[in-house]
Amino acid sequence: MTDPLGAAAPAEPHEGQKRNAVWFGHPAQLARLFTTEAMERFGYYGMRALLTLYLAQHFLFSDTTTTGLYGGFTALVYLTPLIGGLMADRFLGSKRSVKFGAILMSLGYVVLCFSSTGGAAKPFATIEGTRYEVTVEGSGEERRQYVTDAGATLRIKGNEDKTVSLLRADGSEARHIPAGGFEPGGERNPLYTFLLITGLAFVTVGNGFFKPNISTIVGELYEQGDRRRDAGFTIFYMGINLGSLFSQILCPLLAVGMGSWGGLGWWAGFALAAAGMAVSWLLFQFDGGKLDGYGERPAGASASRDMLVYLGAIAAIPLAYLLFANLMAYVKPPAGSGILGYIMSLPIMGKIMFATFVAAVPGILIWSFFNGDRREFQMMVAAMVLITFNTVFWSLFEQAGSSLTLFADRNTDMSVFGLFSITAGQTQFFNAFFIVALAPLFSMLWGTLAKRGIEPGIPVKFGIALVGVGAGFLFLVWGTQFAGADYKVGLWWLAGLYLIHSMAELCISPVGLSMVTKLSIARIVGLMMGTWFLSIAFAQYVAGIIAGNASVETVGGEVTNLKVSLETYTSTFTTISLWSMGIGLVLLALSVPLKRLMHGVK
Repeated sequence: MTDPLGAAAPAEPHEGQKRNAVWFGHPAQLARLFTTEAMERFGYYGMRALLTLYLAQHFLFSDTTTTGLYGGFTALVYLTPLIGGLMADRFLGSKRSVKFGAILMSLGYVVLCFSSTGGAAKPFATIEGTRYEVTVEGSGEERRQYVTDAGATLRIKGNEDKTVSLLRADGSEARHIPAGGFEPGGERNPLYTFLLITGLAFVTVGNGFFKPNISTIVGELYEQGDRRRDAGFTIFYMGINLGSLFSQILCPLLAVGMGSWGGLGWWAGFALAAAGMAVSWLLFQFDGGKLDGYGERPAGASASRDMLVYLGAIAAIPLAYLLFANLMAYVKPPAGSGILGYIMSLPIMGKIMFATFVAAVPGILIWSFFNGDRREFQMMVAAMVLITFNTVFWSLFEQAGSSLTLFADRNTDMSVFGLFSITAGQTQFFNAFFIVALAPLFSMLWGTLAKRGIEPGIPVKFGIALVGVGAGFLFLVWGTQFAGADYKVGLWWLAGLYLIHSMAELCISPVGLSMVTKLSIARIVGLMMGTWFLSIAFAQYVAGIIAGNASVETVGGEVTNLKVSLETYTSTFTTISLWSMGIGLVLLALSVPLKRLMHGVK
């Protein structure tokens, strides 16, 4: 995955710094920054590979709550760097910000470890107004859920018409419950739920200080005009993908196991993420002076304000907690509420995201119209159009951590050539693997096309990306017709989706930040960069809403009817694919007028 957060604008290098030592032709400090970023991303993406399944299977949240909370978390992760970057620029400097962020994120992962130590939530079901305790027996495909009614133990079976049957031991139906009369739930310990949300809040705030500022330090390694800069960032981003690749295999392995081995428990997966984050902090804290002169406190900033910044960040953790708690309490509005009713019923985070993004785009354009010349205004229009289409891409691409992970868990045969099986969380490693494998090839492709004068422009690349993400979902939908009697598709259909999505990602993510800096009016480039980050944060939240439309009924963390589950995902993914490909074609059609508005920017 090429991380869409990207890099902040590099600061000017300091005088007197030693730049003689090299690492693969680059400043030697790049090696430490590369390793630090790899370990930080190891922790983050390892935790993220577990999060959706952890919410659904351990805490027994409904699909709507699970995907909404996941989307809200990733949205804040992409929004808080705006504040963390500002605090570094004004007060702390990049180096202190990175260290502080690493500490908060490590603590967050440790808190998530403790959130799993109190045992899983206890499943129950409300049947036509009466509550029944649910017992779960077996595991994997042999997992069954039971209720006790009038002294008889009855198995719960979901039907294709969304009714529920309670079956006796001989398979006969003891009770038929109409659609809507069966409501699954989970009894969660308030302490461990508190720890869950607190851990997520720590990670969110810590990420805001860490992520933008380590990229800034990479920029400081190179003098202005140094042609090695782009290659240096390419190497740096390889650390992101290598870290995420290994963590998305190892963290789920420790948490839930593989094959017949049931793993050590959720705590072990989060502990490994915490260990990765701790290594990242150690590399920065004990750098042996290698980073002296880089990422230092800005000129004129007083150390006396550091504690105020730290306390302010800690005070933001309860705010993030309240936003997550509000997301957990969200209930969909009744049918027929209309657009206004839907917007009014959104959780606080949803209202903030929608209002901010909807206000930012026209607001900046209005300012540009009155304060820029005709050429500058037209370039800003092109930038805003591309930012809007970028939001669509990430809203669909980021189904990977939510609806696609749940699909992998429920309707995918996880066998690898019949030799062994992987877990649903580990399927997210496909994206990182394909990015590592394909990024050099795409780099050579663009270079070759550029030499021949036929490299696609930015709008065309964005359009190809949107068509590609839709094609990936369509490929998986095609694979569902080959599902077996167990209503599961082969793992390689899901791998094929990630291959197509990775190629689409390489058409949009690496050029996005560059596009913003090239098309923005110089005096508001920082504001435009903030709008870019805002668009990604907004997309993450919308991704949670989209994933919620694929919600299926579960009891004790297991779906009640795999056929209904497969049909639900197929329907949702078909809709996603058609909309994405259609929107991509619209952007390709707009590429010609957008090219004129861009005035030669490539």
